[in-house]
Amino acid sequence: MSEKKVAFTVRAATAADLDLLAPLFDAYRQFYKKPGELDLSRRFLSDRIKNEESIIFLALNKEGTAMGFTQLYLTFSSLSMAPALTLNDLYVAPVFRRMGVAEALMEEAVKAGRRAGAVGLELSTAVTNKAAQALYEANGWKREVDYYTYSLSLRSKE
Repeated sequence: MSEKKVAFTVRAATAADLDLLAPLFDAYRQFYKKPGELDLSRRFLSDRIKNEESIIFLALNKEGTAMGFTQLYLTFSSLSMAPALTLNDLYVAPVFRRMGVAEALMEEAVKAGRRAGAVGLELSTAVTNKAAQALYEANGWKREVDYYTYSLSLRSKE
């Protein structure tokens, strides 16, 4: 699926990476039609890292430019009685797409799941996000057909 070859590394993000990570996270949110809120994005990520509430991987090119990220949350499968990971966020800056960055981030997510002893990983994406769906399916992810996902907003403005 990759078109261009470019050197980059993927590593776990730390609090020292917030200045690189927050603009990507804010762009990710804007992709899903949320308002740009860079300060709140930075604070949100800072809290996740500080409280060890998520696992974040960051892709950087050889110049140190942030190319993309993924964020995982630990959860549990009651039916399997084992941990599971939710790949909640995956974003690659438009200029770095189709270079293998998303695949590398997803590979790190799989490795993290195995290290955590997770029974599996799950994710969801917008029905209209055909590019992401093609990427996931090309990397072995299966679309769930046995269950429906429902949500209930607890905030009046969503």
